[in-house]
Amino acid sequence: MRDIFALLWLLPCVISGAVLPEPRQARAATATEIANLAEQLYAADVNKASTSDVTLNLQYKATGSQTSSGTDFASQKLYSYVNEGKLFARPTYSRYIALLDNYIKTTGTAESVPSAEIAEQNAFIDEIFKTSVISQLSNFLVSKGYYTSTASFKTDLKEMWFGLYTRTKGPLDSSGFEHIFHGEIHNGGISGFHSWVQFYLQEKAGQINYLSYSAKGPWSGYPDVYGFQFKWGTYLKTLGSMFIGSSPEFEIGILTLCYVTSPDKLCSVKIGGQTLKIQTYTWANSTYGNGKRYVASAYPTV
Repeated sequence: MRDIFALLWLLPCVISGAVLPEPRQARAATATEIANLAEQLYAADVNKASTSDVTLNLQYKATGSQTSSGTDFASQKLYSYVNEGKLFARPTYSRYIALLDNYIKTTGTAESVPSAEIAEQNAFIDEIFKTSVISQLSNFLVSKGYYTSTASFKTDLKEMWFGLYTRTKGPLDSSGFEHIFHGEIHNGGISGFHSWVQFYLQEKAGQINYLSYSAKGPWSGYPDVYGFQFKWGTYLKTLGSMFIGSSPEFEIGILTLCYVTSPDKLCSVKIGGQTLKIQTYTWANSTYGNGKRYVASAYPTV
């Protein structure tokens, strides 16, 4: 009898061609496999910046006691130069940048997602799935049993990152993508905001005031990882950690790797021969699909 019920449940999905829901269970990938795959994603990131494409003007390194002061130790902008003509013309960058004007940065106001913005989300996801970075990630997750196919992974990636939930116990005002790759103003401060491209564009537009840096990773080229202090308008970020010089597909790829295999944990990876830890958080207050959780936050630690 149970077999008949299962067949009846599957039949509408088969007829419609829908991707069946599947549980996300970190049941197979070892710590070594996760670290090694991250190294492969790093090597596959052909769209990362070269050292001549991005020039930082770090100016002042803040001590631990200075990071929360809001003091402006830097008289100049963080970014001296970004090769926009080269980097931002690449499809994954341009598709990512097209998403950045879709959000209301202050939580508490419902996010409207018209069909044009859904099309931009789909275009971004389609573009990153053309890259070797996401292809290798997908192959790994399917081979380890986290997903049954690339199609099911692609469907879930969109929902985990772009699915809406509320950070204010009210309107659907947030998503993992908005929080991490755009940034939010929440509870009187900057929340999320872990994107170097968004930082550059907002600084260029006069919306960000760079104050200082407090940490730098061991890498001599890009991607590198930094911890910054800055203001977005009048709001302060006492420590914003982010990759610098990485492509959008690498950032969302390595964060997704850790989120799927090591949710709510520090995930240890290797990039460029160096160890990096990435923290992930799931959103526990609402779910999608068969009890899956949206991305609450994910970022490299410094």
